[in-house]
Amino acid sequence: MNMSMIAKEYLTVKQISGPLMLVDGVDGVTYGELTEIRLSDGTTRRGRVLEVNRDKAMVQVFEGTSGLSPQDVKVKFLGKGMELGVSPDMLGRVFDGFGRTKDDGPAIIPEKYLNVNGNPMNPFARDYPNEFIQTGISTIDLLNTLVRGQKLPLFSGSGLPHARLAAQIARQAAVLRTGEGFAVVFAAMGITFEESEFFASDFRRTGAIERSVLFMNLADDPPIERIALPRMALTAAEYLAYEKDMHVLVILTDMTNYCEALREISAARREVPGRRGYPGYLYTDLSTIYERAGRIKGKNGSITQIPVLTMPEDDKTHPVPDLTGYITEGQIIINRGLHTEGIYPPVDVLPSLSRLKDKGIGAGKTREDHADLMNQLYAAYARGKNAKELAVVLGESALSDVDIKFVAFSDAFEDTFVRQGEDENRTIEESMRIGWELLTTLPRSELKRVRDEYVEKYLPRE
Repeated sequence: MNMSMIAKEYLTVKQISGPLMLVDGVDGVTYGELTEIRLSDGTTRRGRVLEVNRDKAMVQVFEGTSGLSPQDVKVKFLGKGMELGVSPDMLGRVFDGFGRTKDDGPAIIPEKYLNVNGNPMNPFARDYPNEFIQTGISTIDLLNTLVRGQKLPLFSGSGLPHARLAAQIARQAAVLRTGEGFAVVFAAMGITFEESEFFASDFRRTGAIERSVLFMNLADDPPIERIALPRMALTAAEYLAYEKDMHVLVILTDMTNYCEALREISAARREVPGRRGYPGYLYTDLSTIYERAGRIKGKNGSITQIPVLTMPEDDKTHPVPDLTGYITEGQIIINRGLHTEGIYPPVDVLPSLSRLKDKGIGAGKTREDHADLMNQLYAAYARGKNAKELAVVLGESALSDVDIKFVAFSDAFEDTFVRQGEDENRTIEESMRIGWELLTTLPRSELKRVRDEYVEKYLPRE
């Protein structure tokens, strides 16, 4: 029997506080159940059950509670959780945080409805990430390789070009040497109207919209929608990956805005705050989002995640980047110093890390010399940076002739390897060619991280 046909309407709203509403005398209500809230003027709002205690239910109102008074409200519990109607026609479309179309196109006719919380993935059924994804960005592809099924966050700060970098990755990302379709699910939370216009127009200008599903939530949209949006996006991704056999890249920006919305709701519920006012369950909540990335044995499709988050005051120990680092497999760090020098993308290579990079590189995946070249570039750049810092303290006269060459190498590395155009899509072979060319500026005796046969084969002759 249809639950909505037997759903009762309650007139027993006892309290309204912030986005929350307390309903008394309820029966058979479950956590996460959707509600329909009817006002005296006939208009309706929607909500979700956040907590049930005996005959009392706390409801989160999606559109907010402004203008509501307890005596003028009827609440109906719909007997189902939040769902997203999915279809292959979602590709090329723009949605809001509740899965409603935001562009001028026709309504989506769903193939089926899926619960946005997803189904738990059996750990035994997980397949290990081991295929290289080319983003076209040298600092990621060669030094912090993204692997199919991985979750690799982008740590940034306010005012840095993480939005441009995220859009570039979404445009350029591709899986090499496989025949599966490729799709991008782009989820933006709490962004400005200007940013939303940038993303939408950039995707349309480059044609990337044809293989993308966009979910947009603006800064003035309800915080409740911000909490629902990443789950909507990941539900769409799971449908495309596991039912349509596509490889899906999910970009979530900005996870800090998501956590701020979570903190706002937590404060309205009068929960005991944890670090910096965030709820104590922030780690658990983030894990329910990040852990929906991966591959499943026997399925061709997969989900790779790039969460983007801005670190307040560029602080890596802030709870959002700190907890994200525990759950994910590395981080790409955007550096303010490189940005002020005019280098794009300003990726700070030394503290950045992809913990799964070794699984996606080498012969048959990228090239046999990838690991050696990566290690040599890291070592040479780190030595050049250290020598540069030493020169600031002691003067250049304190540096040896070899140290001076490493300083020159580090400057050239930032200028020709890290720096690249916003529309420059480098293949992994091009990135490696630039890397080998940079190594020609160092004495051959200093190339201690690269095997001799690779030096003979790949190092350009003068």
